[in-house]
Amino acid sequence: MVQGFDGLLAFAVFLLVCAGLVTMYSAGFDHGTRFIDHARNMLIAGGIMFVVAQIPPQRLMTLAVPLYVAGVALLLAVALFGITKKGAKRWINLGVVIQPSEILKIAMPLMLAWWFQRREGQLRPLDFLVAGALLLVPVGLIMKQPDLGTSLLVMASGLAVIFFAGLSWKLILPPVLLAGVGIVTLVALEPQLCADGVRWAVLHDYQQQRICTLLDPSRDPLGKGFHIIQGMIAIGSGGTFGKGFMAGTQTHLEFIPERTTDFIFAAFSEEFGLVGNLLLIAGFLFLIFRGLVIALDAPTLFSRLLAGAVTMIFFTYAFVNMGMVSGILPVVGVPLPFISYGGTAMVTLGLALGMMLSVSKSRRLMQS
Repeated sequence: MVQGFDGLLAFAVFLLVCAGLVTMYSAGFDHGTRFIDHARNMLIAGGIMFVVAQIPPQRLMTLAVPLYVAGVALLLAVALFGITKKGAKRWINLGVVIQPSEILKIAMPLMLAWWFQRREGQLRPLDFLVAGALLLVPVGLIMKQPDLGTSLLVMASGLAVIFFAGLSWKLILPPVLLAGVGIVTLVALEPQLCADGVRWAVLHDYQQQRICTLLDPSRDPLGKGFHIIQGMIAIGSGGTFGKGFMAGTQTHLEFIPERTTDFIFAAFSEEFGLVGNLLLIAGFLFLIFRGLVIALDAPTLFSRLLAGAVTMIFFTYAFVNMGMVSGILPVVGVPLPFISYGGTAMVTLGLALGMMLSVSKSRRLMQS
């Protein structure tokens, strides 16, 4: 069962798991069973990873369409009669309350990889338009809930498949340049755009507030800017080598909100400093590099696109979370892989790693 198992990928995961357990022990010291629950979630994710790794990519490909259709159908059901919590309609009761948008994190790259595999050798511009439509349907439904963080992750995994399938740079550069101009304009006109009474038609009020808070957290230092300010203070106070394990004052005096979930990177930075951050980033880069190598060596187009997209999921998770906590990106509900507490996210990571190992295993078995 372990024949063809990718040792380097497993080693990268082991390093990040160790970092996650050490950080959770400190950050969750007074959260009851938070550390034990985190370790349990990791074991469950490891079991899921091992099971999925035994499924050949060809079998995974047969699951792509049913999983995608089921996911979109559930998103439509959520829009019609979902459960609303804190102003967001993201859940549905099917005997058990579930969040269907989580399914699309895995279903989306599977579906698009299946689509491009079907079109292999006869790709036309129309095929990329169809792929874009397949991506925009669930992303639009998730943004409608609203859930900016999950829609961002689903979009990133889908765009990764489209990019790896061979989308021309001529089509990629204009939107990137347009986004760059938009960001510069937003920063330059922040006082006018974020003035009281000004509303942005394309975003929900809370999304507009998050962006304005990112541009100037001091506008509301005890309210919406509190998370960003405290995160930045914790990161800065860690210095070069950090304050030491279990010695973070911002963390242990409970100044950092959500210190075991979305903002755990601030707690890690305070205790382990710049050196610890660089080592953690090196661990993620090692995982991402290994995933891209697996994608390059994959035997079929489907497995190559799937491995590449799944690898970019880890990049997006880490980049968005670290950027959010550092005050570079708006605050969205995106956890830091293996480090943040969260059962659903850990299961998603286990599935993603299992698919990467399945692709790696299929290549090794073909070579043996």
